[in-house]
Amino acid sequence: MSQSVPPPGNPFAQNSTPADGPTAPQGVPAPPPAQARVGLGIVAGLAAALVGALAYGGLMRAMAEEDGSYTELGIVALLVGALVGFALGKAGGAHPVLPVAGVPLALAGVFLGQLFGYALMISWWAELQNQSLSVVDIFTSEFGNLLDAWKEETSAISLLFFAIAGYEGFAITRKVAAR
Repeated sequence: MSQSVPPPGNPFAQNSTPADGPTAPQGVPAPPPAQARVGLGIVAGLAAALVGALAYGGLMRAMAEEDGSYTELGIVALLVGALVGFALGKAGGAHPVLPVAGVPLALAGVFLGQLFGYALMISWWAELQNQSLSVVDIFTSEFGNLLDAWKEETSAISLLFFAIAGYEGFAITRKVAAR
């Protein structure tokens, strides 16, 4: 003995056949297709890069020791890249330029974060020696020295984390936008 199974589709829709599938009620417009918002995505990605840079710099300062040493956590670079990618994908949608924009934005976030971290540490170390050197002074009048210090401290592993952060900015944007 077999039971009959109703055909697929909406049996309550007027003038429908099983091949038509579900239909929207009359008078209700279909939702518009999701559109890419490139400008909004770029702004969100830039904001995420700045937030990531501030967090990265703050963590670098938090990991600094009074003797002038510090511990660099490379995973923070990956998190900055992921944050940028998530912001680009969520706010910008699925536009092919957004994953590409995620690479330089993630790299900029990591670079600015490291510079900000060094500036925070230098300012703190100067304060420990009863000297006055603010972060603003370091970024304005001492920027060349700050950049030289960054170059001196950058190692091959740092460059690897830069590359991974750029990749994260690209890949996360694609994954989030595809949802």
